[in-house]
Formats: sequence, C-alpha cells, structure tokens
Amino acid sequence: MLLENIKRIPEGYSEGIYNNVKYSITKEVFNNGKSYKVYAKELQGNDFISLNYYITSTSELLKPCEMPEQKVIDFIENIQLL
Repeated sequence: MLLENIKRIPEGYSEGIYNNVKYSITKEVFNNGKSYKVYAKELQGNDFISLNYYITSTSELLKPCEMPEQKVIDFIENIQLL
C-alpha cells in the first residue's frame, strides 16, 4: 500500500494538502523504478517530510531521513494531491 501511494505522487514537482496545510512535493525515481526519493516542504512553515524507498529482489525498504517512520507513512497515506 505504501508503494502504491508513493507511485500516485507525480514525478517532479507537485503540491498537496496534509493536515489542512499546503506542501510542495518533489519526487524523483531512480534505477528504473526500483528507488524513489520524496521531499515535501510545508509552504507556510517549517515542517518537512523526507524519505527514500528502495525495492530490492527480496524486500522493500522505507528509509525516512532524520524523522520517525510513522510520520512519513502518515504523510504518504494522507496527502491530498492538488
């Protein structure tokens, strides 16, 4: 489910609403769709979301960047894309 939600974010720049706050979102895709980088920044504040997601031959790995994993999961599952 997490991968499906990451895939629904457009590659490049987009915007979305999370917890009634607008975020800029940048998504990059690497290795023929085997790794993703997502960075989101609150447009009127200081909050941000940063993650890498890797698909290997044996598993899928979520790697949040200096933040709790649950914060990243909640954002990806609940962002309303504009």
